[in-house]
This record gives sequence, C-alpha cells and structure tokens, in this order.
Amino acid sequence: MKSIVVTSLSWFLALAALLATVGTVEAQAVSDSAVSVEMTYLKNIRQVTNGFVKAGEGYFSPDATQIVYQAITKDYPFYQIYTQPLAGGRPRMLSTGRGRTTCSYFSLDGKRIMYSSSHTDPQMTETEQAEIKQQAEDRKNGVRRRYSWPFDPYTDMYVADLDGNILKRLTTADGYDAEGAYSSDGKWIAFCSTRDGDPDLYIMKSNGRKVRQLTNAKGYDGGPFMSPCGKWVIFRSDRKEEHMLQIYVIGVDGKNERALTDTTGVNWGPYWHPHKPYLIWSGADHSTGGRPNYDLWLAKYSISDSGEFTIEEPVRVTDNVAADVLPVFSPNGKQLMWTSTRTDEHQSQLFIADFVIPEN
Repeated sequence: MKSIVVTSLSWFLALAALLATVGTVEAQAVSDSAVSVEMTYLKNIRQVTNGFVKAGEGYFSPDATQIVYQAITKDYPFYQIYTQPLAGGRPRMLSTGRGRTTCSYFSLDGKRIMYSSSHTDPQMTETEQAEIKQQAEDRKNGVRRRYSWPFDPYTDMYVADLDGNILKRLTTADGYDAEGAYSSDGKWIAFCSTRDGDPDLYIMKSNGRKVRQLTNAKGYDGGPFMSPCGKWVIFRSDRKEEHMLQIYVIGVDGKNERALTDTTGVNWGPYWHPHKPYLIWSGADHSTGGRPNYDLWLAKYSISDSGEFTIEEPVRVTDNVAADVLPVFSPNGKQLMWTSTRTDEHQSQLFIADFVIPEN
C-alpha cells in the first residue's frame, strides 16, 4: 500500500487530512519577525481544541457556529471525527469510534457531515492491535515517526447526521476513497480515489452518483476543493517529484490544468477564500538542509478571458517556530482556522484567528 510521507512534517488535512508532532522547538514561542508577520493578517489568535493527544483538519459549519475535525485520544490509536460548538460546549464524537477516519465536511444546510472511514475493515481488530503495539514501541524507544498517511483500501466516504447516524455510504469501489469536499452549492463532491490504482481526483454528485475522473497523472493528486464559482478545483500533487507536493488547479471540465507553485519545498493544503480572489496554503522550503518550517502562504489569483489561471507572488501569513498547516476560511471569510503545533506540548491542535484581507 502506498503512503504519502511529508518527510519534514511529523504531525495532517492533512489533511487531509495529517497530524503528528514536530520535533522539540525552542522555548521562545514566536520570533520578533513572526509577531510582525502574524499581526498583519491575523488578530485575536486563540486555541479552540484541548484535551486530545492531537487534533486538526477542521472545517466550519455553514453558519460558523460549529466546527468539525479529526482528533486522537489516549484511548484509541486512530483519528475519529468530532463536532464542537464554537461558543463553548464539549466535543462530541461523530464517527463510529473505530477505524481510520479523516476529511470531514459539513453539508450546505449544516445538518449532515461527510467523512471518510475504514471502520468496515474485516481485520479491524488486528489493524488496531498492530498500531497500538507500534505506538507502544515508539514511546519505549523514544521514537517519533514521520507523518505517513496510508491509503487504506477499506476507506470509504459516508454521510452522517449530527448525532453520528450514518445516512448513506457514498462510495463502494475497491480502494481508498477520501479527501472529499462539497461544492459551494452542495450539489457536487470532489474527492481522491485509488480505484484506478493511483491516487487521482474524481467528482460525483452529492448522492454518490455520476462519478467521473478529473485527473489521471502519475503520482498523488489529492486534497481537492471546488472554487466558490464552481468552475475550478484546487488540489495538491507530487507528480513532479514524489512526496514534494505542489499546488495545482484544474477546471471542473478537466481542462486548463496547471501548476501554481513550483518550488524547492512542499506546498500543500490549498483553500479558497469564499468571497475574495485569494488562495491560502501551507508551505516549507526543503532546500536549506535543516528542518523545514511549515507556514501559511497567501496569494491573489486571476483568471483571464481565455481561461488562464494565474497567481501573484505569495506572501507569508505566519512565521512561527511551530508548524502551521491546513488553513481554512470561515463561510464569511472573516476568520481563519488552521492546525498548529504552537502549544506547550508541541502537539497539533486547532487555532482560529480573525483574518485581515490585504488592502491591495
């Protein structure tokens, strides 16, 4: 089974979906330059998840009163899906409590949540025991494994109500089906699947019908999100160099595909601003030889009359010594939520800040 390994990121979206700890950082929480950078774009930064071993890849409900995310507790080795009110309230597990779960997303009406899960694995007990044993050995030996997300062939996409009752199984094809997100009108879902032997992008109706393949390139294409206008899909791909993810865009008709980043590092987890022509993602330079630091980056985009999609020079949004990844905007575009290891324990948790739109 193939795995995507972001070699410098030991936490993830990441997410995918995509979460593990980074190495020990210095006691200094934020450098002077980081403070000045973050003050430009982010106000009122606050941590919104606590009590988990790690948590991340969060998304807002349509009315921005709740979030949905994946998290690991001390009692179970794999991520499960949780919902949580933003105005106080305790997290509530939405998924079945077994299997690898990831990539949760609210429906347009906010009454249902789509997520992916491997809970139908016929060898689930053996899978769980193997992971528990591996984690125990890692703790005993002081080992921190690099983040590696397996393309579990039992992973399928489901829709559940807010009480966790599964209403529909969206996918039944052999292989991994995950990394799904609804279109802005709620009629379509973009997702990643290995049903043809390679992780590619697909689009289907929100009821799981009319599935069609969108990309067919060698390597991994994943983490798709459809544009607010519904005409484009942003995604990450390592087709240029294995594990070295870059940001790509493609029309929903399969035309006008192009790379938006082409750097010596990793660029991944792209997301659209809902009302302004901006993209945000996480990136790190891998050419320095040291430990790359993942920060958030923002770029303004434009689309020509001929359908050419271009971005302006990206600007850095964060410059913290911790990892900042998987950014998403609130439905009104005024808040940003992301996964960060800027905690006392240096474990990934979710943070929210008020987002300041660039003036130019």
